[in-house]
Amino acid sequence: MFKKEYFKNPYTILFLMILTAYIFSVVCRFYWIFWASQFNEYFFNDQLMITSNDGYAFAEGARDMIAGFHQPNDLSYYDAPLSTLTYWIYKFSPFSFESVILYMSVFLSSLITIPLVLIANEYKSPLAGFIAALLASIANSYYNRTMAGYYDTDMLVIVLPLFILFFMIRLNLRKDLLSLILLPFFVMVYLWWYPSSYTLNVALIGFFLLYTLVFHKKETIFYIGVILMLITLSNIAWFYQSAIVVLLFCFYVFKNEYFKLKFLIVLGMITLIFLILSGGIDPILYQLKFYIFRTDESSSLTQGFVYFNVNQTIQEVESIDLSVFMKRISSSEIVFFVSIIGFIWLIMKHKSIILTLPMLFLGFLALKGGLRFTIYAVPILALGFGFLIYFLREINLKKYNLKAVNIIVILFVFLSLIPAFFHIYIYRAPTVFSQNEASLLNKLKSIAGREDYVVTWWDYGYPIRYYSDVKTLVDGGKHLGKDNFFPSFVLSKDQRSAANMARLSVEYTEKSFYAPSNSLLRKDILQAMMRDYNESNVDLFLDSLSRSDFKIDTPKTRDIYIYMPARMSFIFSTIASFSLINLDTGKFNQPFVFSAAYPLSNDNGEIILSNGVSLSDDFRSLKFDNDVSADIHTFIELNSIQQDDYKMIPINENGQYYLFYIKNSSIPYIQFILMDKTMFNSAFVQMFFLGNYDKNLFDLVINTQDAKVFKLKI
Repeated sequence: MFKKEYFKNPYTILFLMILTAYIFSVVCRFYWIFWASQFNEYFFNDQLMITSNDGYAFAEGARDMIAGFHQPNDLSYYDAPLSTLTYWIYKFSPFSFESVILYMSVFLSSLITIPLVLIANEYKSPLAGFIAALLASIANSYYNRTMAGYYDTDMLVIVLPLFILFFMIRLNLRKDLLSLILLPFFVMVYLWWYPSSYTLNVALIGFFLLYTLVFHKKETIFYIGVILMLITLSNIAWFYQSAIVVLLFCFYVFKNEYFKLKFLIVLGMITLIFLILSGGIDPILYQLKFYIFRTDESSSLTQGFVYFNVNQTIQEVESIDLSVFMKRISSSEIVFFVSIIGFIWLIMKHKSIILTLPMLFLGFLALKGGLRFTIYAVPILALGFGFLIYFLREINLKKYNLKAVNIIVILFVFLSLIPAFFHIYIYRAPTVFSQNEASLLNKLKSIAGREDYVVTWWDYGYPIRYYSDVKTLVDGGKHLGKDNFFPSFVLSKDQRSAANMARLSVEYTEKSFYAPSNSLLRKDILQAMMRDYNESNVDLFLDSLSRSDFKIDTPKTRDIYIYMPARMSFIFSTIASFSLINLDTGKFNQPFVFSAAYPLSNDNGEIILSNGVSLSDDFRSLKFDNDVSADIHTFIELNSIQQDDYKMIPINENGQYYLFYIKNSSIPYIQFILMDKTMFNSAFVQMFFLGNYDKNLFDLVINTQDAKVFKLKI
């Protein structure tokens, strides 16, 4: 048994605080496991599936690493950091692969508790860090992106910069060599783990330099710290970086007398010049263009076509309102305001906490750049919350009984955590795919070859590659406007156009991997097609794909499958947007309608739908939310999508809209779909909903209520 004196040791207390906060974070994340385990549709291979779409990219990479190979140009995340870490954990643990990817985020993301407690300990206030760790570990945005099943790099994307900040603060306060040598290596690990962290690392290093110039301008150890960190940003191999850092560190330790101000300035300038020449500022420019100026790289790559800007369709990069912003960071508005007050007080008390401002500012960028950034502000404001509670506790200890004060503190902290507990309870995220969908794709794996392509929307690219072991045109990492144009065209145009474009886009995509980097084929596949088919007008070229006499001269090298899931009904309007535009202007040629909805109420002979449309109860007319009335052309009653069991009831030949009524739908929250003629004639609607596919162009190889898979015959 432990002796009482052990618990008086500050290191023991520090360890117990870290351990308690860590276990608290892990236990909270197990609630989703408990909840999801009730539903069989969330299981595959006797384990719960993951909840993050992008996670399947790393799962595919880890799977390929275990197999020891992957196909050329299959876009596999082979050797990616998360894939590599997963590979080693799987290799040296007794757990199944599915269990490893399910639980990794639970145990790794909870490591956030360690640097928070350690940072507070540097200020002789470990209790403040303990309170901060409790809040930060389960705050809304951090929990959402690190919960059980959220298999993605986010599990360490906040932990690692917090360790960088810890060693920066420790170096500032102690001026010790241990912090000096570990600081650049944590920057290096962070860059390896999450290459997009380059901008944040530059900001942290720049702020550290600015802080040094203001408060420690005569102390050389801080300048050498900046130089060592800058070396890790250079575009050279990690072992060269490590060697240079270690050699320079040793030189500083044993020959400190050489490190005068002039020498450091020269050394710093040489490092900075090398950094710029190696393309060091390119990642910063890209982040600014995409998230702040909202420009799409595909627009700059092509001189003629204006594609649909993909970042306009991603919720994570949309601006958010203030209330959502505060709740995502601190779980409630009240705790957010308390945290702001505490952080201001913390800066006044310990000026070195200013070094955390780059992370805080990046979190506040969410108000402009999108909700995904709020995660960065979570631990910083949590420190403010923890220190304010600690400060108030210390004040009241002078007036009141220790036990009474501690009880009040515990009660207040618990009440502050209740919004986070409630969020965990209600945030019941589904798995990316259902058991039926995963089984369907696993079946496709036995039909298709590894070199074959599946054409579908980018949302499903990673999971399809993981379960079916095939290639895809687009995925969560490759979906610029110029990429998404092709699957959008295949799904939203007529079947012959879809078939021709599917074959052309796949074959040209494969050829593009071997083309020179500055060739037209690498810059814009559509323009390369037009050049090869002797057509200068894009509209004429695209229209020609619908003709029966269109001849594909490009040799067929592989089979192509088209995946049409029922869930695509939710986003089909967005999907169609990428190809139903004028490529010369970027504007829509004409408005189109595809709107899925469910009934809200039946009032005075009208059925009110969730999309704002009011239907007459005889299904002959409709009224939009702006009171504009319109007639129904045809009413389609679907009894079974899988069995192609439906009735088409003509209503008004002059009507503009087609109304689908889906009985026994496998699609949650969809019972009605309203569309115009353009959408009604699309390949997706005709082939998936109505089973009306051209037997000369396609074979139906998989048919379920959740999805259909067609094999291209040309």
